[in-house]
Amino acid sequence: MEKNNETLSVLRHSTSHIMAQAVQSLFPSAKLAIGPSTAEGFYYDFDLIDGHAFTQEDLEKIEEKMKEIIKQNLTFERYEIPDVQAQIDEFKAQGEIYKAELLEEHRNDNPTLYITKDKDGNALFNDLCAGPHLPNTSYIKANAFKLLKVAGAYWRGNEKNKMLQRIYATAYWNKEDLQAYLTFLEEAEKRDHRKLGKQLDLFSTREEMGGGLVLWHPNLACVREQIENYWREEHRKRGYVIVNTPQIAKSTLWEISGHMDHYKENMFFIQKDEDSDDQYVVKPMNCPFHILIYQANRYSYRSLPLRMAELGTVYRKEKSGALSGLTRVQGFTQDDAHIFCTPEQLVDEINAIIDFVADTMAIFNMEFEVELSTRPESFVGEIENWNKAEAGLKEAMERRGMKYDINEGDGAFYGPKIDFKVKDAIGRTWQCATIQLDFNLPARFDIKYQDKDGQLKTPLMLHRVIFGSMERFHGILIEHYAGAFPTWLAPTQVNVVPISNDKHTDYAEVVYKKLRAAGIRASLDDRSESMNYKIRESLQDKKIPYVCVVGDREAQEGTVAVRARGIGQIGTFNVDEFVEKIVDEIKTRANESFAKKDE
Repeated sequence: MEKNNETLSVLRHSTSHIMAQAVQSLFPSAKLAIGPSTAEGFYYDFDLIDGHAFTQEDLEKIEEKMKEIIKQNLTFERYEIPDVQAQIDEFKAQGEIYKAELLEEHRNDNPTLYITKDKDGNALFNDLCAGPHLPNTSYIKANAFKLLKVAGAYWRGNEKNKMLQRIYATAYWNKEDLQAYLTFLEEAEKRDHRKLGKQLDLFSTREEMGGGLVLWHPNLACVREQIENYWREEHRKRGYVIVNTPQIAKSTLWEISGHMDHYKENMFFIQKDEDSDDQYVVKPMNCPFHILIYQANRYSYRSLPLRMAELGTVYRKEKSGALSGLTRVQGFTQDDAHIFCTPEQLVDEINAIIDFVADTMAIFNMEFEVELSTRPESFVGEIENWNKAEAGLKEAMERRGMKYDINEGDGAFYGPKIDFKVKDAIGRTWQCATIQLDFNLPARFDIKYQDKDGQLKTPLMLHRVIFGSMERFHGILIEHYAGAFPTWLAPTQVNVVPISNDKHTDYAEVVYKKLRAAGIRASLDDRSESMNYKIRESLQDKKIPYVCVVGDREAQEGTVAVRARGIGQIGTFNVDEFVEKIVDEIKTRANESFAKKDE
């Protein structure tokens, strides 16, 4: 069998059935839900009706049982169900209520079972499944699969349903590929922004405040300040105007926009008072406000495109189980922009946004992949306009020779979109920038511009973010850099450490003040701890880019002995020379130390 991504999915799907067979062998009360393969492995959901909760020790036992099953060289056989109702009744009699529910749902789809049989043809296990599967278990290598963890999962993803136990696992064709993946997981664990958030005092969430709402501590707020400074600087350079809009608005606004019909379940509502019929919505989107700003003036084709940007905080309901650190929250700030343009300007504006995304991600050493998401099942507007919109986005990308994938049916309800998935330092992809073309809102709000023929026409509207949400992007940055931010982003850029507090603190103070005067975020560590401890803590634990050590010689010569994070000692520098190098590193937003550049 050819070893490629498609057959890897078949391997994982088959291994998931072996896992389910092992679980039911060891835990007879276990009832099966679903067990698909995924991009990184597979999982299976179980309902242990005796109330047992899987432990790490259980996972180890299940792995051993799977190896025993694999050794039996069992075959996987496809079985077309001749009498669906009889099979549903059989599942119910066995207590397999989840299988019965799924089969009922797919009774008209020619449903099939996959049966695991021994060499004598005896059926040992079956599950409702469309397949395909491997011919037999000999293809599954006992040293190339791993059960990873257990998590809770609501049946069908609905929090009103029963909570099941999900076992996550993975499988590869050989042990080398498995080990490479496990090493990757270890690295990802080290970079987990939630752990680093505590270690580096970056952010926190509090139960009494509400889930998915973030407190930005001074360290991460400092990083955000640098990102926002870049954002404002670049937007002004690229011809945007920056605006600010309210946090709430009457529900009437969201009825006009269509959000009440298509997004209501994600919105927070406020009743003004008991005696009033006025209902307000906490802002889930910035776009209707930007349209109202557009309506406040008259525009001709000569004044377009109008590029309007805002760091606008929005709030959207999320299921509590979906919330996670900074990357999945309920309150977040979008680096939002809306561009109002003529049809003739559309392709150039899309390409200008793509340039903006590419230039920005290059600063962080991030590459990206692109997807075009097309019309969803629930949409507003005319199909003809949707077709034009999708064609316009395709033309913009094809004109610049950009490769892209098509994600059918995943567009916003008001228009198709281009999604940018950035790759971090260890190769994971994250959804960030988006360009969405919208014919709907301009028509719903009846906004116009006067064209060169004197006619009033409806402008095209582009929705656009570069970072996506500030919360999510900072979570990505923490993991991308493993908390070791480059100097321009680092909350503390240089720590000054005197060799002896009694003898060298005065000179350390002089160095510290010079650094601060040059705009460098510096600290002076005059604690009674040992010098080596303070250096190690600064570079390794706090991940400060530079430590300046000063003693008798440095005080006499007006120098600093410099250590760089991840490098070690890089030499002794005149204070002014060191300040100049750091200022240049900050100004150029360099991703690496000047010491590496000078090598």
